[in-house]
Amino acid sequence: LLNSEGKPEPARNPLNKYSSIRKSYKMQQMSPGYSFATKVHKATGRKLLLVHNARGGTKVSWWLPESDYADPNYYSEAVRRAKEAMKYGELKAILWHQGCGDSGKNNRPLYMERLAKLAENLRKDLNAPDVPFIAGELAYWRYTEMNKVIRTISQHIPNADYVSAEGCDMLKDESDPHFGREGQLLIGERYADKVLKMVYGVK
Repeated sequence: LLNSEGKPEPARNPLNKYSSIRKSYKMQQMSPGYSFATKVHKATGRKLLLVHNARGGTKVSWWLPESDYADPNYYSEAVRRAKEAMKYGELKAILWHQGCGDSGKNNRPLYMERLAKLAENLRKDLNAPDVPFIAGELAYWRYTEMNKVIRTISQHIPNADYVSAEGCDMLKDESDPHFGREGQLLIGERYADKVLKMVYGVK
């Protein structure tokens, strides 16, 4: 895990504790990163350096380079942290799990255009033009229409794909958009399956 000093350390949950844009520490819990990294490492035998720089409840437009929504700028921080990690190895994939904030009927039609712009800029600024860009679906009990949009990602972004959230459990009840522990682990493994296929050619 890349820490706040830009150095690798043994990864322990919560993996988002060193995010430079996160909400309070007490809100950082289990994420898909744990089972993702475990499965990729087991399949490849390679060490992984995870760069978690997430913030819950955001809109994709807030992550664009020109956004003035937040200081520090979310995009600039993502690039800065990724470049710190790339001193230790090659960028293999970008995992993107977001969309609740764009699920309204006014934002959904613009989502893929904005996400494609984000992916294009990340690839350019990280000098990784072909790095896989993988997005995750959202809670099936709340975001049916938004998940339909996410499933079209390969039509808008080259070398991109999505992972299904079908079967992921609820953290609390249908009023809460978050996955429970088992759901986090399940979707993390699905991210791993996609990376193993797209990066390492494992079927």
